[in-house]
Amino acid sequence: MTAAAASSSERPHPTILGVGAALPPHVITNADIVKRLDTSEDWIVRRTGIRERRFLTEPQETLAALAAPACEEALADAGHAAADVDHVIAATFTADRLTPGLAPALAARIGAERAGVVDLNAACAGWLYGLDQAAALIESGRARHVLVCAAEALSRVTDHEDRGTAVLFGDGAGAALVGPGGPGLGIGEFVFGYDDEAADTLYAERDERLLRMDGQAVYRHAVARMTEAARQALERNGIAIDAVDLFVAHQANARIITAVADALGVPHEKVSFNVERTANTSAASIPLALAAAQREGRLRPGATVGMVAFGAGFVWAAGVASFKNLPPTERST
Repeated sequence: MTAAAASSSERPHPTILGVGAALPPHVITNADIVKRLDTSEDWIVRRTGIRERRFLTEPQETLAALAAPACEEALADAGHAAADVDHVIAATFTADRLTPGLAPALAARIGAERAGVVDLNAACAGWLYGLDQAAALIESGRARHVLVCAAEALSRVTDHEDRGTAVLFGDGAGAALVGPGGPGLGIGEFVFGYDDEAADTLYAERDERLLRMDGQAVYRHAVARMTEAARQALERNGIAIDAVDLFVAHQANARIITAVADALGVPHEKVSFNVERTANTSAASIPLALAAAQREGRLRPGATVGMVAFGAGFVWAAGVASFKNLPPTERST
């Protein structure tokens, strides 16, 4: 065996070791929105699949305080302590302050005293970008455990008087601890893309700080780009669609998720639908959906998970990863 081959075979296979989620306590139902806007419960559900969302409503409620329990749950799920975390990657565009970012406050709250900390902004695709970076750190030997958290307070950047967007967004946080796993897929190679020419289709300006969106254009681009990227990711990793145990698309709305799954040929029983209870939580939507799937018994150790997201920028990402694929010596008997 050559030195290069030996090095490749000895490289760690990163896996998702544990997941966690947190939602604000304050529930905003469709009925609450119907009282204020010219819309109906039937229209909201038919167009989006959303029935409720959660908001941070009090001035003292910070995004860091919301995200910390999600990270602690991910650590507990993985059987690790905050002292084991080498890096904290926080995916968000709604941090509590313009600067400093979310990651330092988050690491301090959970007690990750020796961790490197960094915020990442790739809109709704942010958590997948963070997952890719975590895998690279572990594969390169620069880190052993990386906490990837996505947290958003979209209620703070939503125009609550705009019927087209007011129903869509919610607040939430999801996290995963990534670390070395057993032989196999690990966290596979990701597919990324962007289209800066379409940036004015979904954006928020620094002065106004409200999301503006051309809904029909976003729908068309999201379905096309996520379908294409997911196919490329499966092909690049040599994974057949039948081998995917759970398919998690960014939980933007149910129509987009269904359209992408149908285009790929994913049976609906393998598709994660968490948007009904959370609405669109941007970067947090995929880890929130993973945590929900595990609670429901739909995501088990050793599962192969297909993931894809699309968001403002436009940016998109897709990948395939193993879930809790532990080395043989660490598996439960």
